[in-house]
Amino acid sequence: MEKEIARGNIRTEIKVGMRVKVIQKQDQRTGRLSEGVVQDILTNSSVHPHGIKVRLQGDIVGRVKEISDK
Repeated sequence: MEKEIARGNIRTEIKVGMRVKVIQKQDQRTGRLSEGVVQDILTNSSVHPHGIKVRLQGDIVGRVKEISDK
C-alpha cells in the first residue's frame, strides 16, 4: 500500500489567505502547532515531504501540517 501524501505537502493545495496550522522550526521537537492565515508561500517545489513552508500573517514561518479550510 502506498503512503498517502498529506495535503500540507502539496503546494497547489495551499493558497494565500487560507487558514492553516504550521510547525515552526523551534517547535519541531515538541510538535506544537501554530495557527494562522497564509501571507506568503515560501517553498518553490510542488511537493515537500515535511510540508510546504509558508509565512503567516504576523511573520510566523513554518511548514504546513494541517489545512483548516479550502
